[in-house]
Amino acid sequence: MPKIIEMPKLSDTMTEGTLAKWIVKEGDTVTNGQAVADVETDKATMEMPCFFEGTLHKIIVGAGEKAPLGAPLAVVLEEGEEAPANLDEIIAKAKAAVAAPAAKAESKPASGASGGGTARKASPGSRLPAAPRPASRATASDSRVKASPLARKIAAERGVDLARLEGTGPGGRIVRADVESAPAGGASAARGPATPAIRPSYGPEDERVPASSMRNIIAERLLASKTQIPHFYLQMEVDAGPLMDFRAHLNASAEKAGGNKYTVNDFILKAVIRAAQAQPAINAAWDGDAIVKFKSVGLSVAIAIDDGLVTPVIKQAEKKTLLEISQAVKDLAGKAKNKKLSPDDFAGGTITVSNLGAYGIDQFAAIINPPQAAIVAIGSIRKAPVVDDKGQITVGQRMWVGLSGDHRVVDGAVAATFLAEMRKLLENPALMLV
Repeated sequence: MPKIIEMPKLSDTMTEGTLAKWIVKEGDTVTNGQAVADVETDKATMEMPCFFEGTLHKIIVGAGEKAPLGAPLAVVLEEGEEAPANLDEIIAKAKAAVAAPAAKAESKPASGASGGGTARKASPGSRLPAAPRPASRATASDSRVKASPLARKIAAERGVDLARLEGTGPGGRIVRADVESAPAGGASAARGPATPAIRPSYGPEDERVPASSMRNIIAERLLASKTQIPHFYLQMEVDAGPLMDFRAHLNASAEKAGGNKYTVNDFILKAVIRAAQAQPAINAAWDGDAIVKFKSVGLSVAIAIDDGLVTPVIKQAEKKTLLEISQAVKDLAGKAKNKKLSPDDFAGGTITVSNLGAYGIDQFAAIINPPQAAIVAIGSIRKAPVVDDKGQITVGQRMWVGLSGDHRVVDGAVAATFLAEMRKLLENPALMLV
């Protein structure tokens, strides 16, 4: 019996994947657990394992092609097995099963009722279920509209006619924000004439590169973040002199003992974790009509890779020592560079840190990583003239730390208290070791 390799769910938010490349070719022998292809998801490019043993008989989805979750990608035959005469029919049925409209399942009324007034618990990174909404079937016109899978799902749940919406995503694609801002039924006809998307003009020597799945998801998520989340921004200057002296002393001692070498970022991450513990209101997320307060700190660390930006998570970061945090970051950075990050590496984030200091950026305002309520922006450490305690001008080392907050969850005073706690820790780094 032929075995079908299907598009796996390689990230918690993945709805489709791009087959970046096949590691094996037709006729090759494959084993259980062997990496057979690289798949580009909304998070990163990851290796896809095969769960069968045999011979790769036929590749269905070629390199560079997209496929939804569960779609047939290739056929594996057992050793000595002949391909059945109806193989094409088997593949066609597998494709048809995946292509069946998701609205078919969503059209069934949700059972049960949501309780009122009681607190609900959520694990870090999880999404509490919203109150059930009557679902509707997708219309025939919906299937011809250019929309993201998530936008289609939300439209089906809310009874929004996609054909009546104007997309604000890349290439006029309808994204989540367009659906959520539309009234039930998609009555956008009341709006004025649609504003055409502003497209760049380019000449024959310019290159137009199709956006990767990851870049499209980044565009969609950050557009939704910037348009749906009421951002506010705070900046605070930190005396980085004590931190630099303490780090130099610690690394000198570690070098003699053959121990770990610490980066400035290791101390910054530790300070964020401790500050989030001191001001837990920052470690939260908006959930429609409630605020989810996370018990544990899931530290999302922004790491730049060739394809874009990934934010793997250090889970239960409040339980980790400075050494463990340093080692965890090195491990995640290495896995990101080698495309070895797993779906579990992205799960459970509650607050994000973006450090552009290594690129010479003094200060910046970051966009919140939804559904989190805060992101910390770290600038470079610069020598600057400062006034000391005696009123004398001297050379000091200064660093700017910024915070972007979701004002639905975080108030200005809360964010300011969080930054003040970070400054206290960074200017007294020995406190982070106790």
